[in-house]
Amino acid sequence: MRPLGILGGMSWESTLSYYRLLNQGVRERLGGLHSAPLLLHSVDFAGIAALQQQGDWEAAGRQLAVAAQGLERAGATALLLATNTMHKVAPAIAAAVDIPLLHIGDAVGQALQRQGVTRAALLGTRLTMQEDFYRQRLAERFGIQVMLPDEQRMAEIDRVIFAELCQGRFQDSARAFYQDCLARLQEQGTEVAILGCTEIGLLLEGADAALPLLDSSELHVAMGLEWLLAGSQGG
Repeated sequence: MRPLGILGGMSWESTLSYYRLLNQGVRERLGGLHSAPLLLHSVDFAGIAALQQQGDWEAAGRQLAVAAQGLERAGATALLLATNTMHKVAPAIAAAVDIPLLHIGDAVGQALQRQGVTRAALLGTRLTMQEDFYRQRLAERFGIQVMLPDEQRMAEIDRVIFAELCQGRFQDSARAFYQDCLARLQEQGTEVAILGCTEIGLLLEGADAALPLLDSSELHVAMGLEWLLAGSQGG
């Protein structure tokens, strides 16, 4: 197996899901006592969140690029950035290393293409929903028209992510609100909903939603597994 590096901690709850799913995937594919060869750099999310709020993406990119270089020196053969929003600085990270950065937007776009989907809703942080680093990649590379909630709902989606989900609070009120957002997007002709924040999948796990859900973190993990297992028995 090829060792995989994870840039995590944004938040640690979602990074925990990456670790669990990668190891479960290796066990399912290889059996026995096999587990995933992983290298993890988990940042202090408070510092990254502060840079987000300040709009200092250059500093955030530098910090994650240095972490990526450390993972490369430690033996990682590819990288997973275990967050949707911080893919805004993916170019800075990719430019700092000589190993591939497996992009979460590509994992999502490929899944939508396989399903023949052309219109998909996107739920995530305000930055992920409103800025073009995610939506434009889906449009230009995969021909996906991205549908968004209205401004008021976007603000509440963002608030719940930072004030509740990233602090490990998964409440029924938040679950009901997200389900209502999905129902309204379904009424607008949306085919599928992208859970474009790694914590939203934890909130809606097992929920009866109005739209089929594509969990970006699960798709990203699947991409990582294909890299990790390439050339191994069963890979």
